[in-house]
Amino acid sequence: MSIAQINPAALYDGAPFGMSQATVDSGSGLVFVSGQVDWGTDYQVRHDGIEAQAESAIKHLLTVLEAAGSSFANVLQLRVYVRGELGEHMDKLAPLMARHVGASRPALTGIGVASLASPQTLIEIEAVARVCGR
Repeated sequence: MSIAQINPAALYDGAPFGMSQATVDSGSGLVFVSGQVDWGTDYQVRHDGIEAQAESAIKHLLTVLEAAGSSFANVLQLRVYVRGELGEHMDKLAPLMARHVGASRPALTGIGVASLASPQTLIEIEAVARVCGR
């Protein structure tokens, strides 16, 4: 069994934080994706508003999944962390998530939190997936 670290060049470098964007366990074929946020490679939030940040975080999630040999269809679990009360954002986030997960319908947990990676960060999305073909 080996563990591969996944760090796509298009995303910010997690090394200063001691993290990888994802790790893949070759034995189980599981992909563990770190929380994805709306950060550019300069560690700065790119968008205002939770919907735009969610779209960006999902785009980053897809980048990591692809680099790990996976896809959204292979996501087993999603955790969505939202700054503040989750219920205040469900009308915006539920349709957005449904559009992206489609028929795969992974296990999904939404969690309202007091803070995230930076004061401007409104949403963070992490996932567990499997490598395609496993």
